Amino acid sequence: MTLQPTPRAGRREWSALAVLVLVVTLLAVDGTVLYLAVPSLTADIAPSATQLLWIGDIYSFVLAGLLITMGNVADRIGRKRLLLAGAAAFGAASALAAFAPNAETLIAARALLGIAGATLMPSTLSIVRAMFADAKQRTTAIAVWSTGAMAGAAVGPLVGGVLLEHFWWGSVFLINLPIMALVLIAGPVLIPESRGDTATSIDVLSSVLSILAIVPLVYAVKHWVGSGWDLTVPLCAATGVTAGLIFVRRQLRLAHPLLDITLFRVPAFAGSVAANGLAIFAFVGLLYFFSQYLQLVRGYGPLRAGLAELPTTLAAMAVIAFVGVLAARLGAGRAIALGLGFGALGLAGIGLTTFRSTYWGLGLALVVVGLGIGVAMTLSTDAVVSAVPKERAGAASAIAETAYELGTALGIAVLGSIHLAVYRAHLDLPAGTAPADAASAEASLAGTVGSVADPVVVEHARTAFATAVQTTSFIAAVLLVASAVVAWRVIPSPRGARVGTRDAH
Repeated sequence: MTLQPTPRAGRREWSALAVLVLVVTLLAVDGTVLYLAVPSLTADIAPSATQLLWIGDIYSFVLAGLLITMGNVADRIGRKRLLLAGAAAFGAASALAAFAPNAETLIAARALLGIAGATLMPSTLSIVRAMFADAKQRTTAIAVWSTGAMAGAAVGPLVGGVLLEHFWWGSVFLINLPIMALVLIAGPVLIPESRGDTATSIDVLSSVLSILAIVPLVYAVKHWVGSGWDLTVPLCAATGVTAGLIFVRRQLRLAHPLLDITLFRVPAFAGSVAANGLAIFAFVGLLYFFSQYLQLVRGYGPLRAGLAELPTTLAAMAVIAFVGVLAARLGAGRAIALGLGFGALGLAGIGLTTFRSTYWGLGLALVVVGLGIGVAMTLSTDAVVSAVPKERAGAASAIAETAYELGTALGIAVLGSIHLAVYRAHLDLPAGTAPADAASAEASLAGTVGSVADPVVVEHARTAFATAVQTTSFIAAVLLVASAVVAWRVIPSPRGARVGTRDAH
């Protein structure tokens, strides 16, 4: 009886969705577009291996730490207002990053991009949820939103490849300026304003604790692998764990928590969040070193490397055509598990074909990765916002986005660090190698290819790098298999039901 008056979205809402998807796609592109620029960036500003990791993941790292806080800010001042303010700030930070003269400035600029991105991301999914009251339309809209995030991460290397063929590495940031200008022009006209609970104030202590729980833990992993074990590692890890525990206990006591921890008591919600985070963890962690592998080991130019990764993008975009049918036939949990399983199969395929001279095996594996991760990402995001009552959808959206960004940051930090450790462990340089060449090879393959003249040293470094790609791909595949088992057992799988129908009744 409540189905009759449910308003259906029209042309304005779908046009507004296009603007929101443009925002989330750009944020995802910005997370991966820099990967192909690593060789030319290294030649220009000469970052150390640790600085290179920071340049790669500080953006998503800061974004993840601030998402929950900014989600609450959006609820208070209006999601549309924060979205437009964030678009202007994001454009300004992009210009700063494009012209960074050294590694330290680029890391700082990427951090500012993360802060600005944190003002954009929480608004998008919450606005989508507010605009599409009809359950079927909402499921489709969230699928489009998820596809934008997924395709953005995958298309980043291609965009970077096209730009790097003709311009310097800083150009990968300048693409943000016209897109943010378009958002600032179209957003005020198309996007409706929406708010959450404006009566409660933001708990500053909880905000600080949420950042302290994330940043030190990832730093401990990065420092351990990049610089070795010292007192910094246990101190940072202990700081992160302690802050996390205090944060959780505080949220459970507050009448209006910054993060509603009780949502995790819903098995479908907790399982979907885990599936979402692990899917992007494996996917972005792969992209981080795979783009370098194509250029530095296989000898592809930036554009060719971007085109070589295009099968993943196309497969991720194709998911939207059949994901609804798949969920209806299998149920959400089984469909998410199947997607994660396919992602694992694709990652294993990349590991098996790393040393093959032909491309077709890698290309096929990338298609499987795109299909699998695309299905898992789309359905887990929809399941997260559908597993809780409508009035708690804002909190659910913030958690889904945090899982995405934290998965991105940890994927780069953890898998990138594992890759670096395996690379160094398998770097078997011949006796008599010049100390300067050995130091370059130990630091990174990008620095080796750019500065070492001895072809034997370069070849040994390439072999070690390819071995690290193979090993890390297998590790990521095992993680996805484990998460597929959890999704199958934890997330409900009612057959014949749409994913997003919980609150339609």
